[in-house]
Amino acid sequence: MSLPDTLSPTTLRQKNGSVRLLDVRTPGEFAASRIPGSHNIPLGDLETYADALAKADTDLVVVCQSGGRAQLAADALRAKGRPNVSVLDGGLGAWESVGGDTEGGASAWTIERQVRLVAGSLVLTGILASLKFPKAKFLSGAVGGGLTFAALSNTCLMGSLLAKLPFNRAASADIESAIVALNN
Repeated sequence: MSLPDTLSPTTLRQKNGSVRLLDVRTPGEFAASRIPGSHNIPLGDLETYADALAKADTDLVVVCQSGGRAQLAADALRAKGRPNVSVLDGGLGAWESVGGDTEGGASAWTIERQVRLVAGSLVLTGILASLKFPKAKFLSGAVGGGLTFAALSNTCLMGSLLAKLPFNRAASADIESAIVALNN
C-alpha cells in the first residue's frame, strides 16, 4: 500500500513505528529536538545520497520543522524513483502540537527562527539607517522582496546560507548509518 503525499501527525502516530522517518533539518536542529526513531540527513546533503535512498521500497516519511524542506526532499526522492515517500504535514511543530513525543535536548534555534531574527534585524537596520542615509531603505525593500520570493518559490536562500554556519553544523549527521536504517 502506498503512502499519501502528506501524512498528518495523528496518522503518523497511529503508524507506530511501521514507517521510517527521515529528518532533513540541520544536525543542530536534529540534536535539539526530533521524533524518536528518526534519522538525520540534512537537506543540503540529500542530493549526494538520494540514489542510495531511492533503492529501497520501505515506507518513508520526511520531516522538517514545518514541512517546506521535507517537501523539497520528498520531491527529490520521488524524482529518483523512491516509492512510498510522504511528508509529515506541518512538520515537527505540528507533531508536537498533537502531543507527539520528541527527544533531544541540545539548545539550538530552528533555521526558521534564525531567518526571522536576521530578516527582522535587517529590516529594522534599514529603517533606522534610512533616517540618516535615505538610500538605506532599499535594504528593507530587498529583504521584503527576498521573503516574498521565498514564500512564492517555497525556497529560502537566507535559510540555506544560515544552515551552512558553524553553529548549525556543529553536530554532524551519521549519514551512512541513517541510509542503512532507512533502507531496511
